[in-house]
Amino acid sequence: MTSHIPTNRRVVTEVTGVFSLPWQIARDEGLFAEEGVEVEFRQTPASVETRYPATDLDYVEDHTLVPALAGHTALEEKQVDVYRACEWGQVRRSQDSNNGRIISKRSAVVSQAIFSAPGSRFTHPQTLANERVAVRFHHGSHYAALQSLEGFLKPEEIRLVHLSHIDGLEAVRRGDIAAVTLMEPWITLAEKQGFQRIVETHYQGSEIASPDVDPETWKAVHRAVTKATELLNADKRKYVHYLIETLPEIYRDQITAEDFHLPRLRFVPPAPYDEKEFQQTYDWLVGWKLIAPESNFTDLVDNRVAAAA
Repeated sequence: MTSHIPTNRRVVTEVTGVFSLPWQIARDEGLFAEEGVEVEFRQTPASVETRYPATDLDYVEDHTLVPALAGHTALEEKQVDVYRACEWGQVRRSQDSNNGRIISKRSAVVSQAIFSAPGSRFTHPQTLANERVAVRFHHGSHYAALQSLEGFLKPEEIRLVHLSHIDGLEAVRRGDIAAVTLMEPWITLAEKQGFQRIVETHYQGSEIASPDVDPETWKAVHRAVTKATELLNADKRKYVHYLIETLPEIYRDQITAEDFHLPRLRFVPPAPYDEKEFQQTYDWLVGWKLIAPESNFTDLVDNRVAAAA
């Protein structure tokens, strides 16, 4: 296939679990190469599941104590050109960033689910009133937990604490906290271990990039990721090994590709970020005091695929 752009076009990106699955497929199936774009994947703090320093029950419950860019400093330090995460967090990070703006919606439509321990008395959302639920502040688990619980509980009854997936899962297993919010492949792991799924939701995400990623290069990336999304949707089980490989080694052999509930894995072609979608998300963030109220769509979003059309 003839390349659409010069072969010296290069994008450096983080590896971020299920968010990056279509990108990994595009790399390994040669789809980026077909488009004449080189994509380098780098491990960053956002790529690796680590334990947070507070593992002695001194849980952080105030999201203002955790920087929104925590774990996503690589773009600010110009170690990567682009990264993908949840829609809510990306709006906040675009506001806080000195080096990036939202340039499109991502392919992955990700699930987050709140789990309690096997046999726990926490069986449905109302039972979590005033109980600690582990999330990662300013990540999808944080925002998805709020949106999942605010339909059942008063805002003052929702009590979130900042823990990594591994620390949250083990704290729930010990009975130290009520529940933990997880995404894949942690959802499959928790279900395999008998944890109780209380509530689950899917949500959109977006990509943030530095100004160095020009519109034509990004359009080529989109074409490759769109093709990868088609391959993924045609045979999801073939590719879930990428997700298993993101788990810490102590869990990796506890699930197999056959354990995944494939309809949960949803991927769509990447697309420009619509202003109406942005405003709905932004207004919700302002309502929860999760973002300053003075920004707007033009400040935070630069739809580069549309610019290259």
